[in-house]
Parts: sequence; C-alpha cells; structure tokens
Amino acid sequence: MPKGLLRAAAGILVMALCGCAGMASRPGGGVDDPLEPMNRVFYQFNSEADRLVMRPVSNAYKAVTPKPVRGSLTNFFDNVSYPNVILNDLLQGRIDQGASDIGRFVVNSTLGMLGFFDVAGRLGLKAHMEDAGLTLARWGVPRGPYLVLPFVGPDTLRNTPNLALSILTNVFYYVGNAEVTVPLSIISLVNTRANESREIEYVRRNAVDPYVYTRNAYLQHRNYLLHGKHLGLNSVEQLMLPPGTAVPTPSPPRSDPPMKLPPSWPTRTAITRPPVPGE
Repeated sequence: MPKGLLRAAAGILVMALCGCAGMASRPGGGVDDPLEPMNRVFYQFNSEADRLVMRPVSNAYKAVTPKPVRGSLTNFFDNVSYPNVILNDLLQGRIDQGASDIGRFVVNSTLGMLGFFDVAGRLGLKAHMEDAGLTLARWGVPRGPYLVLPFVGPDTLRNTPNLALSILTNVFYYVGNAEVTVPLSIISLVNTRANESREIEYVRRNAVDPYVYTRNAYLQHRNYLLHGKHLGLNSVEQLMLPPGTAVPTPSPPRSDPPMKLPPSWPTRTAITRPPVPGE
C-alpha cells in the first residue's frame, strides 16, 4: 500500500483517539468560546457518528475481549506512540525527563515484550504526558480558541500541530507494512473507545449540556497538564464520588502513595508532569 494511504489511516486513528480522550477529563467553569456555533455543529456530528458506529462496535469488542487483554493492548499502543513524548521532552529542554522516558520506552519495548507489559513502571520509570501543544505553551504560544473538529473532537488551536507530529513519531508510521499497521490502528481505535465507554455514556446520559461539559472538562484537563497538577481521577470518576468528598488537586509529594480508586473502577497508571509557566 502507498505510504500516503498508510499516513492517512494513521491520521484517522490519531484524530479519533483525540476525540475519545477529550470525553473523559476534568470538569471546569465557564470559558470564552468564540467558535461555539461551529463547534456545536461538529460536536453533534461526532456524537452521532459515535452513537451509530463506535458505540456498538466497542460494546461488541468489550463483550468478547477480557479486561486484561484490553489492558495489555492499551500498554502496547501507548508504547508505540511514546516517542512523541520523548521528542517533546527534548524540545522543552527537559533532559532528565527525556532520558527517563527513553529508558521507559526501551525497557517496555524489550523486557515488556513490545510494550504489552509495563515493566518500566514497576522499575520506577514513570509515564509522562507531553505533546506539541504543551511544548508550544512552554515556548509562550497562546492557547488560541477552543475547537471541535470532525472525527477529532475537542482540541485547541495551539494543540493542532500535535495531530501531525503524533503521526510522524508513531512507530506504526515507519513499519511500512499496511497489512499489519492498518488493522492494528483500527484495533487501537476500538480499544480506546471501549476503555472510555463508561465515562462517555455517563456524560451522554447525565450532563445537562454535554457540549459545555466536554468543553470545560477538556480545557481543565489541559490546564492540569500545563501546571503539573495531580491527575488521579478523571471528571466522571469525580462525579461518581459520594457527595462532599474532597478531590485533592495539588501534586502529592513523591513519598505519598498513589491514589486508590474504588474496586469497581479500573486503575490507571498515573501520568506526572513537572510544573511549567502558566499561560
């Protein structure tokens, strides 16, 4: 298959993953949204596409795929996309973090059997979250307006270069065998949607205005990444806590144990990030 077609397939995967990820973030307050009329049209389009296609496919996938298998696949797909984190570490001048992330990628790609097992995490090499949007923020570029893109989901103008960079830094891009990478890309998309199905359904059924909830959640999530806050619980998990439960936001000391989720929720690897200057 021509490399251009492979690139397009990878692009669709990355855009769809961004859409899924934006649905499960932290809630926030009001925000200036100058493109709201256009954004609402695209949000409705994405919601209908998800309802008609991705929801039934992901539900069927969950029914036949055990949770441990889905977890190993998530580790694998995170690992093949991890060079994007390493590159942005270096672009931000975070040499120590970059060295740690290189070690994490190497360990999981070898001892972790191509990343199916998070051996590096057990060795103390934490996962980090870096992308082009966070790098541009580090360089002082303004966030720009909030965007909802078709087949992409929530984004901001500053973060849009990451759509291309995450393709070029994904291991799949350099494999060159479309018969392998295209099916794996589809599995990655479905696996991600299946992992987020509970949160997405909660927003769909309970948010008074799902568009506003998703917008504020996504922007608050990005603010937490920018300022190095603790991301122990996502937005929907916070809403499910008993009334009056306080959710800590400051970064915990290194000696603190990781936050424990209730038994009914899947545990997730904490993503940490050093503080950077605010916007």
